[in-house]
Amino acid sequence: MSAEIINAVREDYPALRFIGKRYTNADCDPVTGMFSNKWEQWHSEGLFGALAGHANPAPEHGDSCLAFMGADGEEFEYWIGIFFPEGTPVPDGFDVADIPALSAGVCYIKGTEPDIYLQHDRCVAELLAEEITASTDLAKPRRWFAFERYSCPRYTEPDGQGNVILDYGIVV
Repeated sequence: MSAEIINAVREDYPALRFIGKRYTNADCDPVTGMFSNKWEQWHSEGLFGALAGHANPAPEHGDSCLAFMGADGEEFEYWIGIFFPEGTPVPDGFDVADIPALSAGVCYIKGTEPDIYLQHDRCVAELLAEEITASTDLAKPRRWFAFERYSCPRYTEPDGQGNVILDYGIVV
């Protein structure tokens, strides 16, 4: 089964604090051009557990692990971490990005890995079709533009066919 968008919704968030680690294209896996090497590092070093034990995550995202994407000037940023309430202290060894209140169109992408990834353009088209946004400028990088939310149990517990659901949000 290839990936399919099974739902699209609008979500509104208060100001949040993203605590994690900041990466750029220089940190990508040289073979795949993706950040799977950094995700493997997070899991092998128990970084999500360290963050989750530090403070209560933002209720808007629960205990989800996230990748949050943006562009600082011309440089693409790929952050891995967890959303926390505004003002949460930052533990040593982690980076922080304070995110203003925002709205996102979120597509629920069902399928197997790696088909569920790299669906930005399809999600933009779905958000336009569902009238969640009227902007056609969503594909251009800007300070904060998209996130991948790995929600439990949608992403962590495959169905009988091995499908999971990735939440892919685009800031609108």
